[in-house]
Amino acid sequence: MTAKVKNVDQVSIRAAQDTDLPVLVDFLAKLALHVAGSPPHTLKEKEHNRLLATLRSSLSDPAKLIVVAQTSDERLVGMGYLYVWRSQGIWEQTADVEFKSGIIDDVWVEPDFRKLGVFSAILRELLAFAESHNIGELILEYAASNKEAAATWAKLGFKPTGVRAAAFTAVVQEALAKRR
Repeated sequence: MTAKVKNVDQVSIRAAQDTDLPVLVDFLAKLALHVAGSPPHTLKEKEHNRLLATLRSSLSDPAKLIVVAQTSDERLVGMGYLYVWRSQGIWEQTADVEFKSGIIDDVWVEPDFRKLGVFSAILRELLAFAESHNIGELILEYAASNKEAAATWAKLGFKPTGVRAAAFTAVVQEALAKRR
């Protein structure tokens, strides 16, 4: 799989390889900092190694796909990650039913390559992978504060379907202790 980006002749989309992983970890860090609105900084070694191991295990998993956008001079300028999520229908089902969704876990395009078709090319590859796995539904998550992501995904037909709340376990423990 190698797809050319329409608006940028020097960029192609391909499956990620092991040698790409250090750059992909940097992309994930940039994405997290972008969402948090934090200035750039280096990941701690333990977190870097954890992300590296997670991505490495995904490369050989047939239910996961990581693609990269690469320039003609072999510089990586974007990535996309999708995995197959299987769940059983449990509400009002008379038979066993397996539902498959494609979870778009992370998409990143370097700022200088945005609005050039790189994102769309990455998404096309992820969508082709999902369709090859008979997935009819795509699910993704983005921070509510990330207005750019919200607008981009909405243009593609994604609609918020619920609210995901998060809390640190220590905060929940403290709140429960106050209720005694």
